[in-house]
Amino acid sequence: MLQNTGKLAGCTLFITGASRGIGKAIALKAARDGANVVIAAKTADPHPKLPGTIYTAAAEIEAAGGKALPCIVDVRDEKQISDAVELAVEKFGGIDILVNNASAINLTGTLETPLKKVDLMLGVNLRGTYLTSKLCIPHLLKSKNPHILNLSPPLNLNPIWFKNHTAYTIAKYGMSMCVLGMAQEFKGSVAVNALWPRTAIQTAAMDMLGGSEVGKQCRNVEIMADAAYAILNKPTSFTGQFVIDDDILKKEGIKDFDVYSVEPGHPLLPDFFLDEQPEELVKKMEEYGATPVFKSGKSSADSAAAGPIADTFNILRGILNPDLVKATQGVYKFDLSGEHAGVWYIDLKNDAGGAGSGEPPVKADVVMTMDSADFTKMFAGKLKPTMAFMSGKLKIKGDMGLALKMEKMMAMMKSKL
Repeated sequence: MLQNTGKLAGCTLFITGASRGIGKAIALKAARDGANVVIAAKTADPHPKLPGTIYTAAAEIEAAGGKALPCIVDVRDEKQISDAVELAVEKFGGIDILVNNASAINLTGTLETPLKKVDLMLGVNLRGTYLTSKLCIPHLLKSKNPHILNLSPPLNLNPIWFKNHTAYTIAKYGMSMCVLGMAQEFKGSVAVNALWPRTAIQTAAMDMLGGSEVGKQCRNVEIMADAAYAILNKPTSFTGQFVIDDDILKKEGIKDFDVYSVEPGHPLLPDFFLDEQPEELVKKMEEYGATPVFKSGKSSADSAAAGPIADTFNILRGILNPDLVKATQGVYKFDLSGEHAGVWYIDLKNDAGGAGSGEPPVKADVVMTMDSADFTKMFAGKLKPTMAFMSGKLKIKGDMGLALKMEKMMAMMKSKL
């Protein structure tokens, strides 16, 4: 592993999304030098599924030898970022380094990605990175060796990286384009670089994407922390670079990379946006026991584009409206078996509603399990939900009141289905 040199002692790092994962690892690496760290993240209260808060991260940073300033920050909120920047300058006297780590991910095709998710990814990844950089740069310009480091990939324009999750790729590449532009704009004044892992990194996000068995195919967050540390210690002449973690560490003299593996000796899963094709990523995940929640090669739209279930949902998408959403106020998930097995959802709770294949964008209020043939009958008006339930053809988990609303909702839709 890369040894600390003490060069970041007294430096102030403003790190978005630093309450857990890679962001926190970078913070702890800097803290061991005696750095000041602004933890700009949303998690103030414990999350039911994700570890850590800005306050637990602050405690770890101070235990490691640094000074911490936890700030509740949603990078989509200009005032929250501005207030955190002002607090950082007031407490530590300035800002020397910005790490744009906060990111949102949703690996779905165009038809399956709700606009709410598109707005989230663009708001956090692209706009959040641009806005945080904009507000920090006036202070970075006063630093002796200022850096901006974005956790984003090299700009690989192979269409394979767009077709399965266009919105996510646009949003993530937006962070990389900030590097491309700002590195030139502030050349000689502020170093602006990107860092991306060669392999999958074990984080809560990776666990959600690959399932519980994906961890042994990953490296740990320390490799990204060490790579970031190497970049942030370089002069401002090192700028406009799209750095891969193990590349820079090899140049720093690191030879043993097994120390970064979750399970040393186990084959590693390459990360997105590099040379490995998406189909190969899925194959490798499955070969070593992981269960990817996404499937590449064909988008979820491709695999679900034909058949009676898809036909039903195509009609549903065309007739959803705010009045129907207001009258229902529920999110339905359908777990279908049989000839047209798959997971589908109807969102009649948020905005103007939504429907499509895959998991719902938010937690479902009602989960309905049934054969795909019975689903088709139900939405064609040939099988009432109550009769399907009483006969055992339909299993319902969740809010029964919302389940009963299904009949009223379907009556409204019947003339158009």
